[in-house]
Amino acid sequence: MATISITGYTDKVSVAPGEEVSFQVSVDNASSAQVEIVRLIHGDEHPEGPGFIEEVVPTVLSGEHAVTKQFVDVGNAAVVDDPDNKLGITGPITIYSYIFPTTPGKGRQVILGRFALDETAGYALCINPDGHLAFLVGDGEDTDEITSPIPLMHHTWYFVAASFDPKSGQAAMFQEAVVSPYNGRLGRVAPFDHHAAVEQKLRVKAALPASPFMWAAAHNSASIRGEYKDFLYNGKIDRSGVIGAALSVADLKALKDGTYTGAAHVAQWDTSAGYGEDGIGDVIVDVSPNALHAKGLERPVRAMTGYNWSGKHDDWRVAPSEYGGIEFHDDAVMDCGWDTTCTWKVPEGTRSGAYAARVTIGAVEDHIPFFVRPLKATAPILYLMPTNSYLAYANEMIVHHVPVGQAIMSHPAVLSEAEADYYQDPRFGRSTYDHHNDGAGVCYTSWKRPILNMRPKWRSSAIGTVWQFPRDLSTIGWLEAKGYAYDVATDHDLTRDGVDLLKQYSVVLTGSHPEYWHEQGLNDLEDYVADGGRLMYLGGNGFYWVISYRDGEPEIMEVRKGEAGMRAWQAEPGEYYHATSAERGGIWRNRARPPQKLTGVGFTTQGFDECHPYQRMPDSYHRSVSWIFDGVEGEVFGDFGLALGGAAGLETERYDLELGTPPHTKLLASSTSWSDNYASVHEDILFNHPGTLGTQSETVRADMTYFTTANNGAVFSTGSIAWMSALPSFDFENNVSQIMANVLDAFIKPGALPGGAWDQEEKSWT
Repeated sequence: MATISITGYTDKVSVAPGEEVSFQVSVDNASSAQVEIVRLIHGDEHPEGPGFIEEVVPTVLSGEHAVTKQFVDVGNAAVVDDPDNKLGITGPITIYSYIFPTTPGKGRQVILGRFALDETAGYALCINPDGHLAFLVGDGEDTDEITSPIPLMHHTWYFVAASFDPKSGQAAMFQEAVVSPYNGRLGRVAPFDHHAAVEQKLRVKAALPASPFMWAAAHNSASIRGEYKDFLYNGKIDRSGVIGAALSVADLKALKDGTYTGAAHVAQWDTSAGYGEDGIGDVIVDVSPNALHAKGLERPVRAMTGYNWSGKHDDWRVAPSEYGGIEFHDDAVMDCGWDTTCTWKVPEGTRSGAYAARVTIGAVEDHIPFFVRPLKATAPILYLMPTNSYLAYANEMIVHHVPVGQAIMSHPAVLSEAEADYYQDPRFGRSTYDHHNDGAGVCYTSWKRPILNMRPKWRSSAIGTVWQFPRDLSTIGWLEAKGYAYDVATDHDLTRDGVDLLKQYSVVLTGSHPEYWHEQGLNDLEDYVADGGRLMYLGGNGFYWVISYRDGEPEIMEVRKGEAGMRAWQAEPGEYYHATSAERGGIWRNRARPPQKLTGVGFTTQGFDECHPYQRMPDSYHRSVSWIFDGVEGEVFGDFGLALGGAAGLETERYDLELGTPPHTKLLASSTSWSDNYASVHEDILFNHPGTLGTQSETVRADMTYFTTANNGAVFSTGSIAWMSALPSFDFENNVSQIMANVLDAFIKPGALPGGAWDQEEKSWT
């Protein structure tokens, strides 16, 4: 019997009552499925907790819906808008480009051309299956090509060109490496000879295919899946062009040297054009009179160094002419482009919360999550779901893509069947913790695809506990169990609505791992707290990485991992600035905004072999904060939890006055004595030396803090990702839960906080 599988995604991250959310579902080996809307309450199936909890919501959507298998057209490319068919060339032609191939030996790859495999027609400058430059021609029945005798070296810039006169059959090819200290693998000291010049007669002429001119791909089609991209290219492409004449080898060299003055261009793409103060888009500008601009598909990576990068600047705004490189990857996915299976218009009065479309066929099911935000505040509590971080980790395979991944996890990877299947066929794209097929770090991630690990009940075998979204549902489970009224919104909502969203609430709760932050969102949260808002930071490794979105496209997020931070990959030299926002990527600490300034604590260590309890610190008995521990017995708390048996651990944070912890902050509790699998974070280490591991370093700990701000504001921080997973223990009746309730009860009440506030002028508590 054929195996049934179900997956899907939504068209938006969050939706308000009165708005619609659509579900794009793909099913193997079935034609119909039951769809219901459920409200998600608890997502961790750990046997010591309450288990998975959901609530079915009666809707008009409930019932059987037609489903089908939907395909993903994987890979970056660019397609040329050519309404007058100027690139439908069947006469003399020259095509040229600067290229930086990263996997020249992986199989045939199109650089530029108009070629359709399903028609065996067209022309293309490409790389042949043996890693040699080639110019391919198809007449509708047969193909022929001219090939360079010198193979292309990976991660090396070349000028490449080919010409063809179909009347005589004469073809010419020219290839020359760009010798520069900054040219990938090829430097000045020992430059290999990669020059080639070839002339040859071809047997066939180009027939015109129905498909358009494309960068980095050819057209193909199949009866079941329809049209798709093929012969995908890995690497960069810089300034390129097409000339309506068949140039000789001498003219091709002149073209490379910039001295050619012959026939006019049909298209001349200046890949360094189009940069602005806010970044660069997906349009590749043709500066010829024909204006045959190309549009990027699946977000090719811009703001990348080109063949002429001088190495003097790492900011493309300073020298945009040196940033003509556009990077293409054969496994990139930004939008699956699936047909809509069904749509739900959220009724007025629907509770804010975490929801999912539950799609079932017999015993097989999938939950496709989304969030319902309120039109305006309905409660004093806002739970801000860290959707930026969900995107960063979307479909991550870090134990495979990071050489030290299993050492970090402290055990070999033990994958579920779903994880093992996805590793073998990452058909829905990768996370920003992974590498593309050519080894480049993944800097873009998107909501418009199935995110398999953003599911309730998803258990990451790599770390032995749930991660991100299913853990964050534990706070919803706790709020429900304790009877608190609350609203839910997302990082994306904050980006759209700004500080006005936060100002509606007495207190804002974070998720367990709010690691990735947009500058405006960070500004808004700081403004909220500075103006008297109250923040409960319930996680670890938060407010860490810089991310950005292009205006009007909140579903696609950019991350550039810089020269510091605990990172799975690092951007190449000169490529630290975002294409979408023109800002420098990396960690916020390296932009003088360490998280200690906002929350009192900042990332200090990570480890995945054990979690610990907290020990109360002397500050916790000060009259200003002792109320936080009302009802808590003893010096130790949190010696339990669904995350490896403790409330402190996984990724933790520390109080640090030098990094910006407010001076009047109270250090309430700390967790120490970690194993050596917990090491100091990279940004704290200037020299490698003994003493940075858990059994040796005083910075390897988890700190719980509290401080007040102006206008009766305050910040409470747990300093641990594992905190949230301790809330459900013993049916939500435990000392971690008690501390949580003490703080939240105080924060939702207007007016003065228990214990008074810090008087900045008097330097004392009032």
